[in-house]
Amino acid sequence: MTDRQRLGAFGERVAAARLEAAGMAILSRNIRTPSGEIDILARDGTDLVFVEVRTRRARPGTAVESIDDIKLQRMWQCAIDYCDSAAADPETIRIDIVSIDIGPGGKLGHIEHFRGVEIPD
Repeated sequence: MTDRQRLGAFGERVAAARLEAAGMAILSRNIRTPSGEIDILARDGTDLVFVEVRTRRARPGTAVESIDDIKLQRMWQCAIDYCDSAAADPETIRIDIVSIDIGPGGKLGHIEHFRGVEIPD
Protein backbone atom coordinates (compact mmCIF):
# COMPACT_ATOMS: atom_id res chain seq x y z
CA MET A 1 0.00 0.00 0.00
CA THR A 2 1.37 3.44 -0.95
CA ASP A 3 1.57 6.44 1.37
CA ARG A 4 -1.29 8.03 -0.56
CA GLN A 5 -3.46 4.91 -0.16
CA ARG A 6 -2.68 4.79 3.58
CA LEU A 7 -3.63 8.46 3.93
CA GLY A 8 -6.88 7.84 2.03
CA ALA A 9 -7.75 4.79 4.14
CA PHE A 10 -7.04 6.76 7.32
CA GLY A 11 -9.27 9.59 6.10
CA GLU A 12 -12.09 7.18 5.33
CA ARG A 13 -11.89 5.67 8.83
CA VAL A 14 -11.99 9.15 10.40
CA ALA A 15 -14.89 10.18 8.15
CA ALA A 16 -16.88 7.02 8.92
CA ALA A 17 -16.46 7.62 12.65
CA ARG A 18 -17.56 11.25 12.24
CA LEU A 19 -20.63 10.25 10.22
CA GLU A 20 -21.63 7.58 12.75
CA ALA A 21 -21.21 10.08 15.58
CA ALA A 22 -23.64 12.34 13.68
CA GLY A 23 -26.21 9.51 13.70
CA MET A 24 -25.65 8.17 10.19
CA ALA A 25 -25.40 4.45 9.47
CA ILE A 26 -22.49 3.33 7.29
CA LEU A 27 -23.83 0.88 4.70
CA SER A 28 -20.71 0.24 2.66
CA ARG A 29 -17.30 1.59 1.66
CA ASN A 30 -15.34 1.77 -1.58
CA ILE A 31 -18.15 0.83 -3.94
CA ARG A 32 -17.18 0.65 -7.59
CA THR A 33 -19.62 1.75 -10.29
CA PRO A 34 -19.12 2.13 -14.05
CA SER A 35 -18.48 5.87 -13.47
CA GLY A 36 -16.00 5.56 -10.60
CA GLU A 37 -15.85 4.84 -6.88
CA ILE A 38 -17.97 5.88 -3.94
CA ASP A 39 -15.89 6.27 -0.77
CA ILE A 40 -18.72 5.79 1.73
CA LEU A 41 -22.39 4.92 1.33
CA ALA A 42 -24.47 5.87 4.36
CA ARG A 43 -28.06 6.21 5.48
CA ASP A 44 -29.22 9.42 7.15
CA GLY A 45 -32.89 9.01 8.03
CA THR A 46 -34.57 8.42 4.69
CA ASP A 47 -31.62 9.78 2.67
CA LEU A 48 -29.16 7.51 0.91
CA VAL A 49 -25.90 9.46 1.20
CA PHE A 50 -22.92 9.14 -1.13
CA VAL A 51 -19.87 10.53 0.63
CA GLU A 52 -16.61 11.68 -0.93
CA VAL A 53 -13.74 11.82 1.55
CA ARG A 54 -10.85 14.18 0.88
CA THR A 55 -7.77 14.04 3.07
CA ARG A 56 -4.88 16.44 2.66
CA ARG A 57 -1.62 16.57 4.56
CA ALA A 58 0.19 19.86 5.29
CA ARG A 59 -0.50 21.62 2.00
CA PRO A 60 -1.77 25.14 1.45
CA GLY A 61 -5.55 25.30 1.27
CA THR A 62 -8.04 22.76 2.49
CA ALA A 63 -8.82 19.25 1.31
CA VAL A 64 -12.28 20.23 0.05
CA GLU A 65 -10.71 22.74 -2.34
CA SER A 66 -9.41 19.81 -4.38
CA ILE A 67 -12.94 18.94 -5.53
CA ASP A 68 -13.97 20.59 -8.78
CA ASP A 69 -17.20 20.62 -10.80
CA ILE A 70 -16.09 17.64 -12.88
CA LYS A 71 -15.55 15.54 -9.74
CA LEU A 72 -18.97 16.57 -8.39
CA GLN A 73 -20.64 15.58 -11.66
CA ARG A 74 -18.81 12.23 -11.60
CA MET A 75 -19.96 11.65 -8.01
CA TRP A 76 -23.54 12.29 -9.07
CA GLN A 77 -23.20 9.82 -11.95
CA CYS A 78 -21.75 7.22 -9.55
CA ALA A 79 -24.79 7.72 -7.28
CA ILE A 80 -27.17 7.30 -10.22
CA ASP A 81 -25.28 4.18 -11.39
CA TYR A 82 -25.57 2.73 -7.90
CA CYS A 83 -29.30 3.45 -7.75
CA ASP A 84 -29.80 1.77 -11.12
CA SER A 85 -27.92 -1.37 -10.05
CA ALA A 86 -29.42 -1.57 -6.55
CA ALA A 87 -32.98 -0.55 -7.48
CA ALA A 88 -32.68 2.38 -5.05
CA ASP A 89 -34.88 5.47 -5.39
CA PRO A 90 -32.76 8.31 -6.84
CA GLU A 91 -35.15 10.82 -5.24
CA THR A 92 -33.67 9.95 -1.83
CA ILE A 93 -29.99 10.45 -2.67
CA ARG A 94 -27.68 13.12 -1.35
CA ILE A 95 -24.02 13.92 -2.01
CA ASP A 96 -21.87 14.82 1.01
CA ILE A 97 -18.18 15.60 1.36
CA VAL A 98 -15.99 15.06 4.40
CA SER A 99 -12.85 17.18 4.28
CA ILE A 100 -9.94 16.20 6.54
CA ASP A 101 -6.81 18.28 6.89
CA ILE A 102 -3.75 16.79 8.58
CA GLY A 103 -1.52 19.36 10.24
CA PRO A 104 2.19 19.50 11.02
CA GLY A 105 3.57 16.42 12.72
CA GLY A 106 0.73 14.30 11.35
CA LYS A 107 -1.79 15.65 13.85
CA LEU A 108 -5.43 15.53 12.87
CA GLY A 109 -6.38 19.08 11.99
CA HIS A 110 -9.62 20.46 10.65
CA ILE A 111 -12.51 18.12 9.79
CA GLU A 112 -15.64 19.41 8.09
CA HIS A 113 -18.75 17.63 6.85
CA PHE A 114 -20.51 19.31 3.92
CA ARG A 115 -24.09 18.01 3.59
CA GLY A 116 -26.14 18.09 0.43
CA VAL A 117 -23.51 19.48 -1.91
CA GLU A 118 -25.05 21.12 -4.97
CA ILE A 119 -24.09 19.47 -8.24
CA PRO A 120 -23.32 21.92 -11.06
CA ASP A 121 -25.00 21.51 -14.46
